[in-house]
Amino acid sequence: MSAVSRWTVDENATIGVGVLGYAGVARAHLQAILRLPTVFSVPRRPIVVAVAGRSEAAAASARAYGAQSVYTDWQQLVDDPRIEVLINAAPNDVHAEPCIAAAARGLHVLCEKPLARTAPEAAQMVAAAATAHVVHMTGYNYRFVPAVQLARRLISEGRLGRLYHFRARFCDESMIAPDTPYGWRHSRRRAGSGSIGDLAAHAVDIARYLVGEISAVSAATRIFVNRRPTPGGGEGIVDVEDAVEAVVEFANGAIGTLEASTFCSGRKNLFTFEISGAGGSLVFNLERLNELRVSVGRDGVDGFRTILVTDPDHPYGGRWWPPGHVLGWEHAFVHQLNRFVSAIAEGGSVAPEGATFDDGYRCAVVCDALDQAGREGRRVPVRVES
Repeated sequence: MSAVSRWTVDENATIGVGVLGYAGVARAHLQAILRLPTVFSVPRRPIVVAVAGRSEAAAASARAYGAQSVYTDWQQLVDDPRIEVLINAAPNDVHAEPCIAAAARGLHVLCEKPLARTAPEAAQMVAAAATAHVVHMTGYNYRFVPAVQLARRLISEGRLGRLYHFRARFCDESMIAPDTPYGWRHSRRRAGSGSIGDLAAHAVDIARYLVGEISAVSAATRIFVNRRPTPGGGEGIVDVEDAVEAVVEFANGAIGTLEASTFCSGRKNLFTFEISGAGGSLVFNLERLNELRVSVGRDGVDGFRTILVTDPDHPYGGRWWPPGHVLGWEHAFVHQLNRFVSAIAEGGSVAPEGATFDDGYRCAVVCDALDQAGREGRRVPVRVES
């Protein structure tokens, strides 16, 4: 991941970025734009040309990150001739249309996960990006955590042998209070799904990234609180799941379990997965994101050992700080943006390290299958349209 660049670096060359969104995860993308050239040698330094958001707070965010303009309409953002890259960090119902319009204008596009509300909608985005021949990326940032990169390396080297099991949990307490206000995440029309698209999608992407394609799913879903107060008074009807428990089957014969819930008291942002194979196992926990627990081979010591993934020979080792000095959640966005900008310079793809729009589509297919399995109470094959 720290290979020598294959381009000539011009410190004065820039690439204009428009960011759709200004709060939440958009802040992580905005900070990554500012930090990228201080860590990586990039062929063209990204600059925030404009930020778009419908709230007056967007203007303050734009000023904080040095944006030259602020818009209240995404179309103005896409049409700005100074912009060459769109980062879409808007709610799910504002993913497809702006990204398709941006691709048609020739902009390279990084869209937050889930790529779309449904797989058919995601397929339209894939087709638009392919037709326009632009670089495209789905924002599955956990691929760029060094410990996850090390897990992929160990699996690719065959250290775990044939893979048997994948177990994942992504849980928080964000919706457990019944008076939590009704928002876009509670609406199927706006979000597509609930905890499946918001949380489980990350686990599905990691499963595909590390283990392989998912061929079938079985699931149970629940809505625990079906009405919530609206900001203007009254109640909103919750029509997406608060939790999902699933069994997943992989094309390579491995099996697994997946849990996602916003009703886990005490949990703030727990994302953990365990992968077991004939030669060993590994465990990752986002709450200790600089560590990877590994049990491989039979060297006379049974059980797991904990690797602090900060050494020079580790992914991104030496890029930031000396060994033992840990990274945070936001650093994965810098790594992700570096891969995106590098792919633009190379005229290639963000794959395999990054998630393309096709990866986003394939993940959406699995998420749709989980939603269907939960609603119908049956095993659902995962069918990807070619």
